[in-house]
Amino acid sequence: MNTPQPKIAIIMGSKSDLHIMQDAADVLKELGVDYEITVVSAHRTPDRMFSFARAAADRGIKVIIAGAGGAAHLPGMVASLTHLPVIGVPVKSSNSIDGWDSILSILQMPNGIPVATVALNAAKNAGILAAQILSTGDETITGNLIKYKQELARKVEESAKEMEG
Repeated sequence: MNTPQPKIAIIMGSKSDLHIMQDAADVLKELGVDYEITVVSAHRTPDRMFSFARAAADRGIKVIIAGAGGAAHLPGMVASLTHLPVIGVPVKSSNSIDGWDSILSILQMPNGIPVATVALNAAKNAGILAAQILSTGDETITGNLIKYKQELARKVEESAKEMEG
């Protein structure tokens, strides 16, 4: 069977982050975008992180979504090792300082090593942003995004009608 080559990689520092990062996978699936998903820890498996980040582009990956909690070094370290766009998802983890440690670790990158950062636990937005990046060169993804956003608008209009009676 010929399996499409994933264009987006979803990585997280720990399997415990999957309940958040699954939202990125779900929205990418809904938008018809192939992805891969795995655990890559900046602190516990630095060699795996280095190998992953350096090989991603050669494997056909176009965008990396990296979720991490606590010190949250994964998105920034991966961004330092690749030319690919990296979208960071700060995760409010069990050892988190109300999520602020993760947010600031991902958001406050030095000049030259950008990481696009979404809101705390907002993996769904990371998936949408990754699809939007790919859509600049893919009309199918563009069409799927337009339909997705039209459906969002339809739901709001439906809610308004229900409330206004």
